[in-house]
Amino acid sequence: MDKIPEGRQMGGGEWRAIESLQNAQAKRWLSLTETRGIKKHGAFLLSGRKTVPEALNRHGARFTAVLAAKAEDADGLPLPAGIARYAVGRALFEMLDTNGTGFPLLAGEVPEMAAADFSKPPKGLELLCALGDPANLGALLRSAAAFGVGRVVLMEGAAHPFHPKALRGGANAQFEMSFLRGGGWSALEGAKGPLVALDGAGADMTDYGWPRDLRLVLGEEGLGVPPALTATRLAIATTGRVESLNATVAASLALHAWYAARGKK
Repeated sequence: MDKIPEGRQMGGGEWRAIESLQNAQAKRWLSLTETRGIKKHGAFLLSGRKTVPEALNRHGARFTAVLAAKAEDADGLPLPAGIARYAVGRALFEMLDTNGTGFPLLAGEVPEMAAADFSKPPKGLELLCALGDPANLGALLRSAAAFGVGRVVLMEGAAHPFHPKALRGGANAQFEMSFLRGGGWSALEGAKGPLVALDGAGADMTDYGWPRDLRLVLGEEGLGVPPALTATRLAIATTGRVESLNATVAASLALHAWYAARGKK
């Protein structure tokens, strides 16, 4: 790694060089490539040639540091004045850049996720999700943001929304919504307000009169929603040439149906 000239300034801040994989800060960043580390430190890394500049422009205050293989790589980025700047060794950077973008990374803090209160009716569409694959969860969050969902409840077994794969699939959707912890399915017993679940054996979704306020439940990939869950069950009509739709695709169709019923507002 090229040494940074002493006092090198960019956007009002000095850059610090970190090259050793044994550095305490480097170890912390490396742990953020997995769910365990994200939970332990309450932090995440964002990558992407498109998503990083967009996130800085729209949500710059959400980030605490920028990491680049060379300080010059961040030229032109709208870095906040107070953000920490790190030029990391090439080997370290490639390990942190799990999506292989070759573009500077952003470090940020995971927002607090309070426990969901199902004793109160929902306001708007509240998405309850148990998807365990972070890439699928990210894609779902992207659809959720596109169709006006502001609150996502992560049920037991759900992937972490700030996992690198979820962030990649979400395309910055995570910064447009709030997240709550939902617990196990039993927590929904006696939940107030409309509860709707996607189920291949349910009623035709096109005949459903979508209320403005409801909770939409999406179960685990392959397993779906527990049979014992008391909810209005809706199915998406298809040709029947395949057994079922991908969970993210099915949820996206349902979210669009709810959005269209609101007059696209």
